[in-house]
Amino acid sequence: MVQTILIYSMGEVIGDGLIKLPFIAGLRAAFPEARITWCAAKGETVYAGPLRAVVAGYIDEVLTDGPTGDAALDVLPWVKPFGGRTFDLVIDTQENLRRSLVARRAAPKDGKGRGFVSAAAQARQPDWPVAVVERLARLLALATEGNGAPRPLTLTNPDAAAAARALLPAEGDGPAYVGLAPGAGGQDKRWPLERYLDLARRIEASGRKAVFFFGPDEAADARTAREAVPTALFPEKDRTDGFTEVKGPLLAIALAGRLTAAVANDAGPGHMLAAGGAPLLSLQKDHRKAVKFRPAARRLELLVAEDYGQGMAALPLDVVDAALQHLIAGAS
Repeated sequence: MVQTILIYSMGEVIGDGLIKLPFIAGLRAAFPEARITWCAAKGETVYAGPLRAVVAGYIDEVLTDGPTGDAALDVLPWVKPFGGRTFDLVIDTQENLRRSLVARRAAPKDGKGRGFVSAAAQARQPDWPVAVVERLARLLALATEGNGAPRPLTLTNPDAAAAARALLPAEGDGPAYVGLAPGAGGQDKRWPLERYLDLARRIEASGRKAVFFFGPDEAADARTAREAVPTALFPEKDRTDGFTEVKGPLLAIALAGRLTAAVANDAGPGHMLAAGGAPLLSLQKDHRKAVKFRPAARRLELLVAEDYGQGMAALPLDVVDAALQHLIAGAS
């Protein structure tokens, strides 16, 4: 019986952390009683920061200190990585062989438990997937003897669900909610804001409700959207609920569960909406990143700008609208 699990990674920034959430949910479903420890070998992970409330109930402990395999000398036999602890199951999600040797030392020595599953070993196989989400799914299947698979993450914070219900209430036969996340870390990854606004007007004209998601550094774009589409909703900013401590990624993921569909660029907000269970239309700049870093949405449509020309502006509004309608039709 697997009672303790170590997940070994180098660390996670926000995008990495969001992509891995379905893997974490699938792991917890496969081992509901196990104590799950997450090791960020380089010392930083959003699971100990911005996503801490999101993974509550899924990850029991985060290790960031002590010998963890990041230093070259951690492989020496007298070094005791992870404080000398061992676990019934170790899943090594990174692909460096030297570090993998360190992670393996935390696996059981007596043959009990499931042992050791290594991405570093799998990466040498010719059929190792390109997509991060598929790599994690492969590791989970190996660790569970084929019985485990990624799944949407269910937030354990009851206030998060209550906040989402208050901000996007069910309205019987009322309008369906369609999320729009126009932001991205780099301007070259953004479909033009004007196209998002045109799409929002079409959503409103169809009897559905456009729901905008803007980050804290996108206040100017949010003001432009309010002026252009005054009937749209901005639930993260227009708080009408009594759960104001629910905010940031926790709120965005909770709200995603209320959406019929969503449209987002290749950026953190898209991964949040996917993690929350929203059927997602992801707008990507090029095929390489579209394959490797595609969101782990339960239903996903992908459009890649380079199929239509150069730059994100090459994506036609009518093509995006048609893909969104197809996504909505499949969700109904």
